[in-house]
Amino acid sequence: GWAGEGPGAGGKNRRVCHATARLEMGSLWEEFNRLGTEMIVTKAGRRMFPTFQVKLSGLDPLADYVLLMDFIPLDDKRYRYAFHSSSWLAAGRAEPAAPGRVHFHPDSPAKGAQWMRQIVSFDKLKLTNNLLDDNGHIILNSMHRYQPRFHVVFVDPRRDSERFAHQNFKSFSFPETQFMAVTAYQNHRITQLKIASNPFAKGFRDGDPEP
Repeated sequence: GWAGEGPGAGGKNRRVCHATARLEMGSLWEEFNRLGTEMIVTKAGRRMFPTFQVKLSGLDPLADYVLLMDFIPLDDKRYRYAFHSSSWLAAGRAEPAAPGRVHFHPDSPAKGAQWMRQIVSFDKLKLTNNLLDDNGHIILNSMHRYQPRFHVVFVDPRRDSERFAHQNFKSFSFPETQFMAVTAYQNHRITQLKIASNPFAKGFRDGDPEP
């Protein structure tokens, strides 16, 4: 679906106030969401699947924008997976939040025209559970739930631009992209869906003919 800001979007710079973002592969995200999406976190860092991708419109074609993502905890709980009921159960309070990092799209900054020309894919973004990570990966706690957020930031050329920082960005959240961070898939149906829908998981498919 299309996401926009709720009330209070007024007061935004005109170069971001009309920005809209449509989540790509929305039906696949919803399919995962119905099962309870899980994303693997590893010490070395693991890419997300589905990949977070958006189609942008409403940007000023000639203005410069930076695109970035962050991940916020959905609640203050830690979870465990109950195999007998195939469900996630709260298992106490959340661990202290990992350092809040943002991931800048590597093409940033770029003109609005360039961002709107093609689908914007965050395929370089990696998730880690290594608190000491020095690769710039997003650090998450395993067995905690997260909501990815996407931000469009207008690069304000004014000398005192920091005064207007709060006006120069617009944020988007897609509830269907929420996920549980795990070190190994817990729900076997998530494993099956990842293998069935991820072209890079071909090696895991049983009985696939050799390429």
